[in-house]
Amino acid sequence: MAAVDSSNRAAVESRAEPSPPFAEVPSNPGKRPGCFKSTAQECLFVLTATMSIGMSSFLFGICTVITAPIGKSLHMTSAQITWINASSALSSGAFLLFFAKVADTFGRRSLLIFSMGAFAMSSLITGFSTNAMYMDVFGGLLGLWSAAAVPAAVGILGAAYEQPSQRKNRAFACFSAGNPVGFVMGSIFSGVAAHLLNWRASFYLLAIIYVVFCIAAIWTVPKTQKETEKFNFRTLKRFDLFGILLSMAGIASFCSSLTIAGGALKGWRTSYVLVLLLLGVLLMASFIGWEGFFKYPLMPLRIWCDRNFSLINIVVLLGFMSFTTSAFWLSLYMQNVLGFSAFTVAVHLLPQAIGGILVNIIAGLVLHRVNNKLLTGIGALSYTCSAVLLATMKENSSYWAFMFPSLLLSVIGADLQFNVANMYVMSSLPPEQQSLAGGIFNTVTKVCSAVGLGITASIYNAESNGTAALQTTIRPYTMVFWFCVASAGAGLFFVPFLTIGTQGHSTKGSSVVSLERDENKV
Repeated sequence: MAAVDSSNRAAVESRAEPSPPFAEVPSNPGKRPGCFKSTAQECLFVLTATMSIGMSSFLFGICTVITAPIGKSLHMTSAQITWINASSALSSGAFLLFFAKVADTFGRRSLLIFSMGAFAMSSLITGFSTNAMYMDVFGGLLGLWSAAAVPAAVGILGAAYEQPSQRKNRAFACFSAGNPVGFVMGSIFSGVAAHLLNWRASFYLLAIIYVVFCIAAIWTVPKTQKETEKFNFRTLKRFDLFGILLSMAGIASFCSSLTIAGGALKGWRTSYVLVLLLLGVLLMASFIGWEGFFKYPLMPLRIWCDRNFSLINIVVLLGFMSFTTSAFWLSLYMQNVLGFSAFTVAVHLLPQAIGGILVNIIAGLVLHRVNNKLLTGIGALSYTCSAVLLATMKENSSYWAFMFPSLLLSVIGADLQFNVANMYVMSSLPPEQQSLAGGIFNTVTKVCSAVGLGITASIYNAESNGTAALQTTIRPYTMVFWFCVASAGAGLFFVPFLTIGTQGHSTKGSSVVSLERDENKV
């Protein structure tokens, strides 16, 4: 940050906390942003943005609780059941960068409002599913609309709260709650709806919720972009269409190979699984090469030269992979092994929702006070301990001794890491590329969800020997949870290499975010 007077400059430099290149400190960074007419509008917009980033997580939570009823009702195999969630994560991850470019180029506000309306309509149609293909295809379509909403919401939020401040910390703490808390709230709402009516009612409820927020967005979402471009040939030349094609095809092929391997006749030895896997790796490598060559890249490679940027994304990827996969299989375990109803599952997941809300409140208050490397480490350790508890529990184990602390620890890991990562990533690119910053970060989380579900589906099928789509013995679930332990533990390994300090200072003379970018170039 600029505007540090000479008397304080030596102290700032001695702490090795240079200013990030894209921000300047206003006279009062903690003041309500001028794009909001009132505090009420500001609060409602933050809530709308939170619901936007929580679209896919809300959907994931809903589907997780009612997976078994859907599978039985539509006569689905284990691979088709996995695709209920994997299809949305796959389509979302594949299209996030594309929609990030669309948002930054043509307008974030209109894209956000449209995507929320389309998501609500698709949710309503999904509730009428009659077969596995119908269900999985519309799951992918819901993921597509969530991919359109996320970078637009992130971009508007980042532009509105451009300057570091405690006010920004609190806004981003609420926003970061969208993914973990969205999952838990979706689980609870789905459980209640399914208990009162049936699993289809969960999608009808989801449609109602997002119709309300779509209407609210028309009033609450501010106009933060000074300039947008018109759709013409000149714009298309700088749109990196080839890069978009490579990224979408690469992510789709790679994640699809992992997801379908579990249900393939010969597993990983199936020819089309191997072809898709190799093709996905080749296309993603080609995308990286093209981005380094093209004049107007979809994803500037220079941001990955920041060591902390790369490391925080790796840590979040591995931790969130453990979080999403353990949540999916834990819910299935409670339904199929313990015989819980959807409503009972929702009740047992309630501590996760309450814990998530409390952790986000705390995170918003301490980001500028507590070393963020320490917060990230606490999050990674919480993820690991959560997965270990699930992997070591037995069928007759006490809920309060194993599941309860595991749920609390998992949401501590998710919320702490998301808050730190969101703040850092959004500070890594200038205001006109805020949607791209959010798109990159959320692509990481969505792809890791698809990859994690694909790998664990293969482990689950290998352990169940293909005897049943919905296993009623604990061993297949235990082996899946051990994968979650490995994933979370790997994330913990990278934490010591981070050099992130505190983020979100707003006091004059200390208005620096200790990101240490200049010393972290690789």
